[in-house]
Amino acid sequence: MARWGMAFEEKRAWNMVLVAIGSYLTYVVLVLDRAAGTPLVDAPYRGALLGTIVAAIVVSIVLHIAVSVVSPEGANESDQRDREIHQLGEYIGQSFVIVGAVAALAMALVEWDHFWIANVLYLCFVLSAVVGSTAKIVAYRRGFQSW
Repeated sequence: MARWGMAFEEKRAWNMVLVAIGSYLTYVVLVLDRAAGTPLVDAPYRGALLGTIVAAIVVSIVLHIAVSVVSPEGANESDQRDREIHQLGEYIGQSFVIVGAVAALAMALVEWDHFWIANVLYLCFVLSAVVGSTAKIVAYRRGFQSW
């Protein structure tokens, strides 16, 4: 255990949850504000979507660096438990990427508006990050049984 009573990888998971939720909420607010009385599908969403994704990546990198500087214990190390928890979280989170891809494919096949396809994909990427990282946090906090 490191400073703040948690492993470095758990800190990374917390960062991911906060950044994913924050960026997606920012995106939703921007799109709803831009819609302002027009149909949602006509709202200019591309800039907000790309901007919040790029911002999330940059903020995530900056937070990782900041946590590494403030609490360097374990920053460049991971043990078997860390690797297994990471793998579990990734397996759980990736299921949302698959659901999003299948949903987007179905939406494209029935020729839904690009707005909905892009938003389903973005939401599923966010859910993947949040649910996968939450699974990691739970595994660190409540214990992890390797198979």
